[in-house]
Amino acid sequence: MTASSTRRTTAAHHRLAAVGAIAVAGTLLLAGCGDQTDDSGSDSTDTTSASAAPLADKLPKEIRDAGVVKVGSDIAYPPVEYMESGKAVGIDPDLAEALGKQLGVKFQFQNGKFAQLIVGLQSNRFNVIMSAMNDTKDRQQGIDSDTGKKVGNGIDFVDYFTAGTSILVQKGNPKGIKSLDDLCGQTVALQQGTTSEGIAKAQSKKCTQDGKKAIKLQTFDTDPEALLRLKQGASVADLNDFPVAAYNAKTSGGGNDFEVVGDQIEAGPYGIGVSKENTQLRDALQAAMNAIIKNGEYTKIMEKWNVKDGAVTEAKINGGS
Repeated sequence: MTASSTRRTTAAHHRLAAVGAIAVAGTLLLAGCGDQTDDSGSDSTDTTSASAAPLADKLPKEIRDAGVVKVGSDIAYPPVEYMESGKAVGIDPDLAEALGKQLGVKFQFQNGKFAQLIVGLQSNRFNVIMSAMNDTKDRQQGIDSDTGKKVGNGIDFVDYFTAGTSILVQKGNPKGIKSLDDLCGQTVALQQGTTSEGIAKAQSKKCTQDGKKAIKLQTFDTDPEALLRLKQGASVADLNDFPVAAYNAKTSGGGNDFEVVGDQIEAGPYGIGVSKENTQLRDALQAAMNAIIKNGEYTKIMEKWNVKDGAVTEAKINGGS
């Protein structure tokens, strides 16, 4: 995938408590995250009869008949999605369950590397992406954010949340990091293929243009691996989405491992990724998302995960910039 994420947005365009996160890293090198294959999956919803689902007829017939929407996701990014007792849980799985009630299908999460999710979608390994993926113009158009070259057909997004990138440092901020400028010449760990990687690369160029040393980037397949490096003091910061950074700061080591510094960077929408050829599925998802926003289920999920600041009032298509 060549466009990145605030998870999740640049790699190519943008997740636990390090104790928790790192326990989950093991657990995750657990449930398919270790081999990162898309074969390991977790159903997020119970089967819902189409007759009881008000928007079932909006789905493509093949999906309606199958009763399943296959979801590609890197399930190692709490609180957005992570594995617990062998099941995908978090913001995205909860939203998927609510969408399934509207559409009369279940959403089946399949675990994979974040940087490969767009490729998996375009090769029909799954129907949609739900993985804290930022909706960006580069991803919509299939542009490599590093080279500016066309590398694919791009994908469409149904936007459902807003998040920026945050800087996560060790508790007490021993290196005195306050902004991106303080990362020049420092070692930063983060997840590959995310928007955060793109932000770090852009900042590194700025550092050298300003006569400072470049950022030393350490990239990993999963965010828990990057968090471990930060916890060990092998890096001075990890860049990831604000709800993820806030979750890790609150939960890892009982709140004693990390803290968030500075303001959110480049806030933008998360989107459900859909193939450009599958406009009927895209529009059905938009209708279902707007339905759960209207009926209050969406707000309950935002409150449950303490991420109301990222809530939207309407699901838009391709609203990213």
